[in-house]
Amino acid sequence: MYRFLLTPRWWGINVFVLLAIPFCVFMGSWQLSRFESRVDDHREATARAESNREEAARPLAELLPVDKATVGKKVTASGRYGEQLLVPDRDLDGESGYYVLTLLRTDGGKALPVVRGWLPGKADPAEAPAPPSGEVTVTGALQASEQPGDNGVSGRGGLPDGQTAAISAASLINLVPYDVYDAWVTLGSADAGMTTVPVSAAPDSGLDLKAFQNLGYTGEWFVFAGFVVFMWFRLLRREVEFARDAALGIVPDEASGAAEAPAQDEASTPVR
Repeated sequence: MYRFLLTPRWWGINVFVLLAIPFCVFMGSWQLSRFESRVDDHREATARAESNREEAARPLAELLPVDKATVGKKVTASGRYGEQLLVPDRDLDGESGYYVLTLLRTDGGKALPVVRGWLPGKADPAEAPAPPSGEVTVTGALQASEQPGDNGVSGRGGLPDGQTAAISAASLINLVPYDVYDAWVTLGSADAGMTTVPVSAAPDSGLDLKAFQNLGYTGEWFVFAGFVVFMWFRLLRREVEFARDAALGIVPDEASGAAEAPAQDEASTPVR
């Protein structure tokens, strides 16, 4: 009854099943490990954020380049404020508004983007407070350059003069006539009339959409593995039933109908 398992067709089916199941299990386990890794990164980022609040501010040069270990740390820098830009479409506490971004010209020649605060409503240069004049020293949290599409950062172009969609050296280098650090700072205490912009976690270190996508893909791969097993047993059952019926001399309706049709045609053919 099970001799059909030795046919070339079933050899192909069995080989496919034996390869598909381990592959699905491997991919599901890999996606699960990616989710667990993101959970661990989230825990570490939360612990770092707590410790960063208690640490003393350090000079900017000591914390560059920005990575997961330095994002959110207190930094201090001195210089003179230069160009001021607005960053529209930034929400805070469920309200739409914009960041006030001012370039701090440091003694080294490069400019450090400093978010001095947040204001509600549409980006309006007339509403944004002018930066302090003269030599200033700022203290805030170090942040990594933004990438359009991440954490609500807009990637749209065609903004009015004096505005930028993302806070990054790649975006600002075309708007100011000097080099810009590949990092930015949000002041620990916003300038008068503005709201302090909270510290953002390092990229890929939180339970964001990507993390839950990994969890969803984990379930999908294990479902695929179960589906392969289910279909194999279903095909096997059909073959066994067909072999049993054939052994008992039971012919399916389709086969009997196909056999009767030629007989009827032969009987209806006139004899000459």
